[in-house]
Amino acid sequence: MSSTQRLAFLASPSPEAQTALGELVAQHGQHEPEAADVLVALGGDGFMLQSLHRYGALGKPVFGMKLGSVGFLMNHHRSDELLTRIAAAEPAVLRPLEMVAQTESGASVGSLAYNEVSLLRQTRQAAHLSIDLNGQTRLDELICDGVMVATPAGSTAYNFSAHGPILPLGSRVIALTPIAPFRPRRWRGALLKADTEVRFRVVDPYKRPVSATADSHEVRDVVEVTIRESQERTVTLLFDPEHNLEERILSEQFVT
Repeated sequence: MSSTQRLAFLASPSPEAQTALGELVAQHGQHEPEAADVLVALGGDGFMLQSLHRYGALGKPVFGMKLGSVGFLMNHHRSDELLTRIAAAEPAVLRPLEMVAQTESGASVGSLAYNEVSLLRQTRQAAHLSIDLNGQTRLDELICDGVMVATPAGSTAYNFSAHGPILPLGSRVIALTPIAPFRPRRWRGALLKADTEVRFRVVDPYKRPVSATADSHEVRDVVEVTIRESQERTVTLLFDPEHNLEERILSEQFVT
């Protein structure tokens, strides 16, 4: 990358991120995201996901710096040698999930998820769900608090906390993970090829309402949710070579 590359700085509302924003804009100037070569996100993982959802369609690489509570998708924050770090950064290409949710009212709502799509019960009543893979029913009824489909990049987040597997970056695999399953007792989820179409149907949605969430975009009172890996959309995150995303995901599997 050129040493004269144009940067667009994006910052979360936190005081730390706003202070860093002022310092970095004073050093490097500020460009609109549409005119920039690289987007620089200042905050935590939540802000990174917001930035990807807002600007991912631009196709610009994103270099994040941690100025929040969680920074798995971020680099360490340093204000010096930013252009040198970006020029030496290693890319990680992420392909999001596409969710299409059908609601009780007949609406069809689409959204993208870079981490996971999760279905959760809305009341005290457990969710009753059926699961189809590529049009074939694989599980007639899953009784649970919820279920999710996670990408490799998202497999260390909510998926892992629900006892799902950590997936290597670039593995072309997604995780299907139940959340507090009650029946079947021994079902613990599945690993699926990334191009698998996953369809959840809500059994008795009026008595047992369910919501679907793609990253942070929630759709309530769903009756059917279809999830597939996007064939057209990708985003590129940039990481310092000594702490790239592939290494982070690998290291997470050896944390004791």
